[in-house]
Amino acid sequence: MMNQRLAVAAADITSLAPGAEILVNGVAGVCDSLGGFYLPDDGVLVVSDLHLEKGAAFARRGMMLPPYDTLATLNILSAVIARYDPRIVISLGDNFHDRRGSQLMPQAFRDTINALARGRDWIWINGNHDPEGTVDLPGQSADELVYGGLVFRHEPSLVAGKGEVAGHLHPSATVGRRGKYVRRPCFATDGTRLVMPAFGVLTGGLDLKHKAMHGLFDRAALIAHLLGRDRIYSVRFDSLIG
Repeated sequence: MMNQRLAVAAADITSLAPGAEILVNGVAGVCDSLGGFYLPDDGVLVVSDLHLEKGAAFARRGMMLPPYDTLATLNILSAVIARYDPRIVISLGDNFHDRRGSQLMPQAFRDTINALARGRDWIWINGNHDPEGTVDLPGQSADELVYGGLVFRHEPSLVAGKGEVAGHLHPSATVGRRGKYVRRPCFATDGTRLVMPAFGVLTGGLDLKHKAMHGLFDRAALIAHLLGRDRIYSVRFDSLIG
């Protein structure tokens, strides 16, 4: 799963670029290989499922994980913000791994977020892991946001999916060639809605062919935009292995 190189048949790939340009409900955006979604017309950068302080949350329960996840995730977030210099950042929920994460986060990480947010608007969408919002961090919290022809929320809706940009499901996809398989996080979109990959470094992934994804997409139009080391690999749903 950690292999960053994808070996897939050329016929299966619809595009191969550092960022894949897509339309969601007619709104143009770029799926970036670092895991962010950028809307150039509005200067909006979207990330999802940071799960900051996951290692600390597990440690509070007596389960030891390497304590570097917040630092690593914030480093990647810093890189994608530097790439686009967005006017607005939207983080789509599960920003922290548990309800106490933002309250107990060390000051050094808090300072990093303050620096990243300086001069821009920051919206924290509430997730199922952190439904009560953030503590002592810049920006504002909301259950969902309607902006620029899109609806930003944490969990995808089976009822109202048009123009939706959501997270929660941590989509991933598997490709293969000559008996070798690679599974990577992915953006998943059929042009009507977009489900974002998880941004946090300690997050897992749910295969795009899992039953939890059923009913969310028009599979005939569904494309998985897989995250590679420095580029996006765009693969049609019917070419994926599940």
